[in-house]
Amino acid sequence: MKYKLVLFDMDGTLLDGRTINIFAEKKGFQNELINVFKSDKKFYEKTIEIAKLLKGFKKTELIKIFREIPLQKDVEKVIIELKKRKIKTAIITDSYQFVADDLRKRLGIDYIYANNLISKNGIFTGEVKLHNNKLIRDYINNEIYSICKSCVLEEICNQLNISEKEVIAIGDGIVDISMLEKAGLGLAFNASEKVQKHANVISNDLISILNYI
Repeated sequence: MKYKLVLFDMDGTLLDGRTINIFAEKKGFQNELINVFKSDKKFYEKTIEIAKLLKGFKKTELIKIFREIPLQKDVEKVIIELKKRKIKTAIITDSYQFVADDLRKRLGIDYIYANNLISKNGIFTGEVKLHNNKLIRDYINNEIYSICKSCVLEEICNQLNISEKEVIAIGDGIVDISMLEKAGLGLAFNASEKVQKHANVISNDLISILNYI
């Protein structure tokens, strides 16, 4: 199979860290974040609650913090090689569009899909526009996530006029399971056993993806 598209999760996959956790650590709202994570709210509701914790912060200050999060080993090598082979790339993340777009520009990624953290005059309002605005349930876990990654996979395939079998998906979290299942090749990267069960390939080394293209 000649693959034409590679989909990447962002936090924990392209990045060696999780954006909201780093923001909480640097800006001092770790306890509040933990309380949201531990709550009984649905996954998409937690995304809405977490956005409230970012109210009043400047976009410029959060971008500066974001750029300090290290990339996973060999990320840049992988993207360069994919571009050489004319394989399209996309970031699909349940984090925020403004940080995903910053990473897209740095790495030369083709597309991004993320939640939109609302700002006014460069300051975040505490509101978020979910990518999954129709609240579509994940067909594997029957949960509603802030972004439906399998839906995005279908959308990009339609745009590019390619088959789902021509797609590689790479991720580490439960929100990634649906796209790992739907893609022609799903790679679980540094993932839990629950995620690994839904992948074709299990790896702790991103550059191993080049063995399949």
